[in-house]
Amino acid sequence: MTELSGRELLEKFRTRSLSPLEYARSLVAHISRWEPALGALYLYDPDKYLAAAKESEQRWFRGEPNGPLDGLPATVKELIATKGDPVPQGSAASPLIPAPADAPVAARLKEAGAIIFAKTTVPDFGMLSSGLSTFHTLARNPWNLACNPGGSSAGASAAAAAGYGPLHVGTDIGGSVRLPAAWCGIVGFKPSLGRIPVDPYYIGRCAGPMTRTVGDAALMMPALSAPDSRDATSLPPNDISWESWYRGTNVKGLRIGLMLEPGCGLPPEDDIRAAVENAAAKFAALGADIIPVAPVMTQEMLSGLDDYWSARSWAELRKLPESDQEKILPFIWQWASRGKDVDGVRAVDGLGQTFAMRKACAALFDTVDVVLSPTTPNVSFPAEAAGPTNDPERSFDHIVYTVPWNMSEQPAISLNCGFSRDGMPIGLQIVTPRFADLEALQLAAVWETLRGPITNWPSPPASGLR
Repeated sequence: MTELSGRELLEKFRTRSLSPLEYARSLVAHISRWEPALGALYLYDPDKYLAAAKESEQRWFRGEPNGPLDGLPATVKELIATKGDPVPQGSAASPLIPAPADAPVAARLKEAGAIIFAKTTVPDFGMLSSGLSTFHTLARNPWNLACNPGGSSAGASAAAAAGYGPLHVGTDIGGSVRLPAAWCGIVGFKPSLGRIPVDPYYIGRCAGPMTRTVGDAALMMPALSAPDSRDATSLPPNDISWESWYRGTNVKGLRIGLMLEPGCGLPPEDDIRAAVENAAAKFAALGADIIPVAPVMTQEMLSGLDDYWSARSWAELRKLPESDQEKILPFIWQWASRGKDVDGVRAVDGLGQTFAMRKACAALFDTVDVVLSPTTPNVSFPAEAAGPTNDPERSFDHIVYTVPWNMSEQPAISLNCGFSRDGMPIGLQIVTPRFADLEALQLAAVWETLRGPITNWPSPPASGLR
């Protein structure tokens, strides 16, 4: 039952062949088998979820659902505020102050009838592509519990892959939706900047669906993309027909740029390169024009971004009382401490590299309609590591395929395109022009059709770690 998509669940709710409460009971039992080993959830209250599911069941029985997502369970990333709940940002150094209001994502999901039954774990301050946290339980990858789910939407990716319901939302400023989506074999959609309002907002910061299917990502978009004045970067109301996310497999004549080289950072592993080349070949067989393209990233861009973000983080962390500074994950403290040596001119130069990325991305899309690339350069890394390199001096080396599209504000989606020789998922990234969010979903659906459904989702461990 926990294999059902959100769309399948809604149809069963409509036909009364399954009720929200019946599904909730099954999901609670499923989570109880997984969660002790997985560490994906924060503020999970099964009794509260069951009570909300019972109320939804009664509405469906009366034929009066309270919104298009009524009764569907959903999680939101811990960084997304929910009224009355603290937002520890994954760190033992954070004060536990109840949030005064729901952030836009949480508010829109509730208005659509979804049941937010838990929040999902993140690393310290959301600064790592890892499930490592000084506040939360270590999050692990359900495909192999010795491996990391990635981050910073760590718990969200693990929860989606483990079947903790169909709907999950993460946030992404350099790859934090797409990277863990790739490592956990799910769909992670980063829309155009401002398409989904966020609070707080920042350069490149987006929220996006994390689901097992493209159809479920599209299912969430009408609610998530409703405007909210708290985000000064949010886009105007849209009339996008999100239900046209599946358009068949007509890609004849589409100019697809194939970007295999990262330009800097970590090179792609052989299994990843082969899987992405295979995906491109399948698009070519449908009549698309595959055009090899050079990377948009350079070492100057990556180093400049590292300078700017470390300086920004140091500016924030140094304000904490010394007793709280001692609680910060040592990896984060070591990385951020580099920022105290970044002077104002160097920080401004680093910020300027975000515009260099934007310029390079725009120039590339003068020659192609869409870009295919790996999402991550590596297949997996240890659960206890702070990132793929586990080195504060090279903490950005794995985001070279993802971060430029945050700075260019373009839609980018990751979904599974195969498995490595040791059975770990591999992510394919599809990037479309700015504001072409629906087209990104449509092309992802083309690939999902070509690939076929994933039928070997991981099962809960019998006991302990595997």
